[in-house]
Amino acid sequence: MNLPTPHRTLILAYRSYTLTTNIYNQRTMIKPRPRIAVVKFASCDGCQLTLLDCEDELLAIADRVEFAHFAEASSDLQEGPYDIAIVEGSICTEEDSHRIRQLRTNSRHLITIGACATAGGIQALRNFGLHEEFKRTVYAQPSFINSLAESTPIALHVQVDFELRGCPVDKRQLLEVILAFASGRRPKTSSESVCQPCKRRGNVCVVVTQKIPCLGPVTQAGCGAICPAFDRGCYACFGPSTSPNMSSLSKSILEPNLAPAQASLLLQSFHAASPPFRDESIRLWQLSKKNQPPTNLNATLETPRNDEQTHNS
Repeated sequence: MNLPTPHRTLILAYRSYTLTTNIYNQRTMIKPRPRIAVVKFASCDGCQLTLLDCEDELLAIADRVEFAHFAEASSDLQEGPYDIAIVEGSICTEEDSHRIRQLRTNSRHLITIGACATAGGIQALRNFGLHEEFKRTVYAQPSFINSLAESTPIALHVQVDFELRGCPVDKRQLLEVILAFASGRRPKTSSESVCQPCKRRGNVCVVVTQKIPCLGPVTQAGCGAICPAFDRGCYACFGPSTSPNMSSLSKSILEPNLAPAQASLLLQSFHAASPPFRDESIRLWQLSKKNQPPTNLNATLETPRNDEQTHNS
């Protein structure tokens, strides 16, 4: 049908307007913010507090993510499903084991943060002793205590999409991980050992100059080499590095400056149950028993069990 020119012009203008509007709406459409749950298991809450300490940074990303469940920050605890679950703490009870499986089912991604969630934490020191004896010694009514014999990392129970280590974690790395998963990309975190940032900071090596035992060569970077900056050896609060050479560390740094028993106990701290630290700690302790007379150390508190008794993680 032949329409007058003004009518044809009006129709073409309308079609152009409609097309332009649709394109604009698609480009400016507000996508739903990823729903985040921050969940605690057996831990001291330090890594959650690190997230709260971000303050200004959290305000800056408030329009990009939604904290749907964060008991440390709010009593408004929304049910799942969640896009990202951030987990602090280790598994120490049957209830914990059940809860983490439920959380994994309700979460698209699951991230573990801190030494407890990634390696069992300081509470994993009980993995080296006798659980029932601990309970009898500490509690007036041991029968009331319903706990597992070992403290284990989250990855031994469910699939974990990313592990961020530290005791506590570094807030810059934590923000990077959150934003990376919210944006659909892989986080960019350091894979070097503490020695590299220690040198960049201008620290004088405490091993070379003061003969202080230091775990920096086998420890994951992330703390900024705080301890060596104050003339202390690294205590490995960020756990073992990617490929730690534990035997070389012991021969060149630990054994020349410490008795084998002391070197063993140095490795039993934040990441005592991490396989590299655990295995070398056991070896050093067995060496101490072979070369030295028995000591008065409390066997249940400080003596590693042999490999068959130690949890295979």
